[in-house]
Amino acid sequence: MIDELKKQLNDATEEEVKSLLFHMLYRLNMNEGPDSQKIHDVKKMSDNFQEYKKLQSKAKKETFEVTHILFGDSASGSLKMVVNEREQVLSFQDVFSTGPVWQLHEEEGIDRRFKWLENHILFEWDEWEEYRHRFNETMIAMNEIPSHIPIMIWAGENAHEQVALRYVLYQLRTKLNPIVLVNTTYEDRLHTGELSSEILRGFYDKEHEPLGREERKTYEKEWLELSSTREVLRIWEKGSIKSVPEDHFDKYIIRAAESLHNEQECHGFMKSARLIGEVIGHTENYIGDGFIEYRVRHLVMSGVFQLYGVPKGMRFYSVKLNERGADARPPS
Repeated sequence: MIDELKKQLNDATEEEVKSLLFHMLYRLNMNEGPDSQKIHDVKKMSDNFQEYKKLQSKAKKETFEVTHILFGDSASGSLKMVVNEREQVLSFQDVFSTGPVWQLHEEEGIDRRFKWLENHILFEWDEWEEYRHRFNETMIAMNEIPSHIPIMIWAGENAHEQVALRYVLYQLRTKLNPIVLVNTTYEDRLHTGELSSEILRGFYDKEHEPLGREERKTYEKEWLELSSTREVLRIWEKGSIKSVPEDHFDKYIIRAAESLHNEQECHGFMKSARLIGEVIGHTENYIGDGFIEYRVRHLVMSGVFQLYGVPKGMRFYSVKLNERGADARPPS
């Protein structure tokens, strides 16, 4: 057992070892919880790491015919019901329309992004650990794709997937693999994650031409332009990615609250999850509920909303517009 653990550590990247050590030390130094629970949690981290390295080692031995790259668990889950077992499906769990993307192709940029997410987006402890782990795992798997394996990247016309598309193509810039883009734009669906397996099968069965060298260079250049921006919010407007201030959706949140207040059941406090769902359901951009929830909390701190409950998660608290009512607006 010790020999196996040593082998796994030797095969691990520096980033993987640093991440494992950080999370172990962080848990041990937390003030909350008994020591027995901390030891149990650290042991679980060790077991998860070893299982991850075993799966990774097994994957290296397998030869896939095609690798698919998607952006979101829902999208990848639906595609896995379409492809055969000889096709690899990789997915990024991240929402690329929100959070910093400045120099994300560098270690400094990755650290900056995850520090911002940790400080602004609510995660349960296990969810945050899994979030960072999944990102690193996908990056490793993507970089290990053999040069002869075709790559298919699935992305619709929305800021989330179009930013991610450019990021991935930049990461793959030195690879000679044939790369195909599958445009998953379909009717009024906002992103690939909203498409059923049947719809994805229709895209899958079509003939697709690989990107030419000049097309790849264009996407790579566009990524470098995006990665020089400092904004933490991006939308899809008139067929292109547009960086906007982080309070861009605040007015939509307030209008949604006004609308809900006019409904019989929402005269008083409303569950934040209800408000967030209303905003998500009426926007023309895919942002993700985590960012909207962050802006709701910001509006609470700005005095636009009154708070009832503890904002440790959207299901734990309720809000209502303050006494200014319909005149409430975020401060300039």
